[in-house]
Amino acid sequence: MNPAVLRPDARFAFSHPAHFIALGFGAGLSRFAPGTAGTLLAFPVWFLIGKAYQPPVLFGLLAFLFAAGVWACDLTGRHLGIADHGSMCWDEVVAFLLVLALCPDDIWWQAAAFLLFRAFDVVKPPPIRNFERRFKGGFGVMFDDLLAAGYTLLVLAMAKRLFL
Repeated sequence: MNPAVLRPDARFAFSHPAHFIALGFGAGLSRFAPGTAGTLLAFPVWFLIGKAYQPPVLFGLLAFLFAAGVWACDLTGRHLGIADHGSMCWDEVVAFLLVLALCPDDIWWQAAAFLLFRAFDVVKPPPIRNFERRFKGGFGVMFDDLLAAGYTLLVLAMAKRLFL
């Protein structure tokens, strides 16, 4: 794709499996907040897989999805000409699936997790921004969202410990 083209379309998304994955099965094509669309995509994926697997298998699956994301985001970023293009949202999907795997199975906890994760992903408090600058390619795209997930889980754990 021509780097001058800033917004990929459905044709681009379906032109290669890596694009389809990196663009979050099309969620990244959203004209409004593709990262939020990718995070929202994690909910139906979670409802499909969350209770179907025991924790070791589930975390193995999440590791596989992370690795697939490294490959897909690396290739898609090169094809788009922008390493961490805003339409690539697989990083949000996988990181938020990890949050959902560790967060209490309650709609209010999940809503709080969603808001916290989006805030940490957008604001990128230290050291997230430092790691984002340091690690490039698909790994860099995926890794900074894992850090946002870590912050989210830390705040949720502190809230549960202090208030419940």
